[in-house]
Amino acid sequence: MNIKRALISVWDKTNVARFAKALSERGVKIFATSGTAEHLRSHGINVEDISEVTGFPEMLGGNIKSIHPKIFAAILMSLFEEDNLKLLEGLSVEPFDLVVVNPRPFQLGDGLDEEQILKNVDIGGIAMLRAAAKNYRNVVPVCDPEDYDMIVDSIDTCGDVELQKRRLLCAKAFLFCQRYDESVFKTLCDLFAIDAAELKRRLE
Repeated sequence: MNIKRALISVWDKTNVARFAKALSERGVKIFATSGTAEHLRSHGINVEDISEVTGFPEMLGGNIKSIHPKIFAAILMSLFEEDNLKLLEGLSVEPFDLVVVNPRPFQLGDGLDEEQILKNVDIGGIAMLRAAAKNYRNVVPVCDPEDYDMIVDSIDTCGDVELQKRRLLCAKAFLFCQRYDESVFKTLCDLFAIDAAELKRRLE
């Protein structure tokens, strides 16, 4: 089976415990950020914190969890390049084969100040999802709970996720990131009294 290590970091926990359990039952080792790990453990799932990979605890109130060379090397490494594999083996970096990420939607109520708004902007999760999508031939990027069953079915069928399904998940991940960034952009334009349409025209 080609899916051996999964990294999970989700705000929307719909069916994620069932998905992680199905992966674990198929021999997949699960890693997760703290909140997700706690949720999975509460459902009896064996999971390791990503601090076991990085060697660092989460910092700055949870703002620094996954932003670490070992995490992104494990997501971006190519299994088809021998030199790449040797280098990362020397650094004790093992690849992730599946990355499941969906950060908290950027939908904020009235009355929040600039500091509170910027604090709510996700960095690590979006970066991990984008990195996995960029490397979709090696890593399955997942951002939608609706895709969990399809992934498990695919693994049961062939021990992997087929190329065309990987491509679909890749495109969906980039669309997810685009929509997330657009929501941040609109919020900041409103906050800073910036004409969003005019700013976009300047960049065309």
